Amino acid sequence: MKNVLVTGADGFIGSHLVETLVAQGYKVRALSLYNSFNNWGWLESIKNLDRVEVVCGDVRDAKFCHKITQGIDTIFHLAALIAIPYSYDAPASYVDTNVTGTLNICQAALDNKVARVLHTSTSEVYGSALYVPIDENHKLQPQSPYSASKIAADAMAMSFYHSFKLPLTIVRPFNTYGPRQSARAVIPTIISQISKGQKVIKLGSLSPTRDFSYVQDTVDGFIAVAKSDATIGKTLNLGSNFEISVGDTVKLISEVMGHQIEIVADQERLRPEGSEVHRLFAENSLVRSLTGWKPVYFGVDGFKAGLKLTAEWFQEPENLKKYKTDIYNV
Repeated sequence: MKNVLVTGADGFIGSHLVETLVAQGYKVRALSLYNSFNNWGWLESIKNLDRVEVVCGDVRDAKFCHKITQGIDTIFHLAALIAIPYSYDAPASYVDTNVTGTLNICQAALDNKVARVLHTSTSEVYGSALYVPIDENHKLQPQSPYSASKIAADAMAMSFYHSFKLPLTIVRPFNTYGPRQSARAVIPTIISQISKGQKVIKLGSLSPTRDFSYVQDTVDGFIAVAKSDATIGKTLNLGSNFEISVGDTVKLISEVMGHQIEIVADQERLRPEGSEVHRLFAENSLVRSLTGWKPVYFGVDGFKAGLKLTAEWFQEPENLKKYKTDIYNV
């Protein structure tokens, strides 16, 4: 795993993954989505950026994917469109990026004889839990265009393992949170509004439950999977095995930050009735048995510790000014 490519490196989880890989001594090529401003997203904020080879482009372009995978030992494929609300308005773009982009990366990896590919899935593919905790055999339920595109992307990726013996693993993170996360997600939505001094916090539904994982746990899980040949051909949940409602999460954040707040329902933030995923709770025993990985930020105490680190990051003025807390981030 000496030479590593991270797609989606300019995003939330991707930037943390790049930062950790560099700290561990790997040579990292980081893909940032091309834009005319030459902005590298959250990569601009990481330590030791001078040790990273940043390339700009788009996974939707097959020729470009072939180029950037040359000389690479391991690919962490995180590039994707992930915002669920936007997928209601622009589903075709999710197919282009998530499905075709995954096809292009897998084909390029096969052509260039890449030794390991980790494809990033999402817990959203499970839909509302039919049983808990959710293991990797749970039925897949496309309750949004986003989750449908990820189910298709997962199938495309795994087809390359079965058809061409591409050494591939599907890594399925549950709800990752932490510094740099987009305000479209519930935890940064709450923390950023409080940090801006707002007493009335706008949220969607409070009843759904989630299995929140601190970003460093997720990143460490990715790396542990990449180091284990036993994970090839497998689909693996990365979750904390701890379930909490959005409403109780709000209470914990209020406690950690020492702020009394009022919650108001914002109709704009509610998913269509049939699209809401009401319960997510991860079974993580398979990845633990194959890699030895286990979450550090586990249970109520671990969750509070992760929330504290997240809140401290958001309260730094330089970080907070990057967020538009007065609008709904789709």
